[in-house]
Amino acid sequence: MNIVKKIGFGLLLLLVGFGFYKLAKLYSPGSYPNAEIYGIRASEGKIINSINKFKDENPKFVPPISFNLQDGRFNANDHWYDVYFYYPESKEIVHVWTRPDGSGSTTIGFVGVNQGDRLGNWKDINRDFSSSENSIQKDRFENLILSPIRYIVEAKQ
Repeated sequence: MNIVKKIGFGLLLLLVGFGFYKLAKLYSPGSYPNAEIYGIRASEGKIINSINKFKDENPKFVPPISFNLQDGRFNANDHWYDVYFYYPESKEIVHVWTRPDGSGSTTIGFVGVNQGDRLGNWKDINRDFSSSENSIQKDRFENLILSPIRYIVEAKQ
């Protein structure tokens, strides 16, 4: 009976620990708690200029005008510079933000993907996709968008 109590107590601890983990996720700090975070050693201004250059050189990744999505901050107090990209083959919009980290580097957050021809079908990365779909989305973003932007940043330095 002693071993049964130990196993029961162990399972209870696991359940309580898992419950606290789930509760903590509900109260995660920030507006984008699930974003996939990347760091680049460059100022936010250089990152934004590199993003604009990438979009100029690769116009297929610019969302259609009909979506009325504009890159930038919504007001002077915004912490994030929102950026939108487009995958024309799958008709998906990618939402990304940039933010200076205070040490001369910039943090880029991959927030989510809108699927389809209309806005309103957003899925957050690291939350709304299955594990395999999430990996595919992150790989696609890293290869098609982030790596070329990093290359442009490095070429400017």
